[in-house]
Amino acid sequence: MDCIFLTKHEITRVRHELRRRLLTVSATERLSPQMQRITLTSPELHDFVSASFDDHVKLIFPGNAETPEMREYTPRSFDTSGNTLVIDFALHEAGPATAWAMDAKVGDTLQIGGPRGSAVIPDDFDWYVLIGDETALPAIGRRLEELRPGVPVASFVIGEAQQIATRTSWSAQWIARDGKADDTALLQAALDSYTLPPGEGFVWIAAEAQVARSLRGYITGARGHNKSWTKAAGYWTRGKADTSEKSIED
Repeated sequence: MDCIFLTKHEITRVRHELRRRLLTVSATERLSPQMQRITLTSPELHDFVSASFDDHVKLIFPGNAETPEMREYTPRSFDTSGNTLVIDFALHEAGPATAWAMDAKVGDTLQIGGPRGSAVIPDDFDWYVLIGDETALPAIGRRLEELRPGVPVASFVIGEAQQIATRTSWSAQWIARDGKADDTALLQAALDSYTLPPGEGFVWIAAEAQVARSLRGYITGARGHNKSWTKAAGYWTRGKADTSEKSIED
């Protein structure tokens, strides 16, 4: 039997079998005015795999069979023994995902595909910083629930505050939009007054693509954080309907 030795702080990439599943809505819940939680169920979830908190599944919404509307969302939680999958929808302007989530009722069906793969950030850092807007909150919530007890975690989120059960040592900043400063300025102002802890930590960022790019530059530039221990992703792009994740690199 071969032994696999992982380097400390190594991000592990895992590929998954790509397949579609037909799911049925079993519950809906409005977590806040701008966040809708949908619980889905199906026997096809018995072998569902999502190895990382920031994985994405592709949701395939009813519509034109030739060109269905598809959007990417984070698996907020899942239970293969109970055949359930939870998706949290950040509600925005009119669009197929928001429209479907707001109208969803028990018994409705939805197809999903994926996740295609996972980039697993190990739970061996001394601390974590999680930064994003409301679209990043499902991944941030899942990360807070999955990290080991006692590890220091700081989150900076633009959006409505949410109750999250976590065993980490968590400090949260919930940032409200003021109609004047943009998301980059608001998040950077909050981070300016925050001192990165000593030791080796990981900074995770997800937001609008340009915001994520700017914040990555700020964290690795002005704040001098290790680029290898920083991950940034554009979860959406201003002015575009597509919500596919776009990794932000130098």
